[in-house]
Amino acid sequence: MNVKIDTKEKFHVITLPGPQIPATMTEELSNSLLSYLQNDVKNVVLKLNEIAGMDILVAETLVKVQQRFYEKNASFIICEINPDLDKFLEDHHLLELMNTTPTESEAWDIVQMEEIERELLDSDDFELEG
Repeated sequence: MNVKIDTKEKFHVITLPGPQIPATMTEELSNSLLSYLQNDVKNVVLKLNEIAGMDILVAETLVKVQQRFYEKNASFIICEINPDLDKFLEDHHLLELMNTTPTESEAWDIVQMEEIERELLDSDDFELEG
């Protein structure tokens, strides 16, 4: 899968090429995204502005990938969802399970807020133990 990756200090912005993501790409997409959990910078902003449609299996996998990121204390934000894809996800009741923002800038803000939250929670744990 040929993706565009823009690495920032706290996260990676990954833009998927469109216009469709077929079911045959599900495993490759999942493995590719989950591999970021091995990096020092684990947070991912997934930009879907070029994707007009995807197989339901791909959409369900994105929900599972997002859950995995949060289990590992990393952020996974989906932004700039194409209107056709937005309707598809809404119709299949998946949009409400995803952490989404209308713009990439808002996704950056969420990643940064979640990072601060994690740092505060870590320092609270330290104070409780000490």
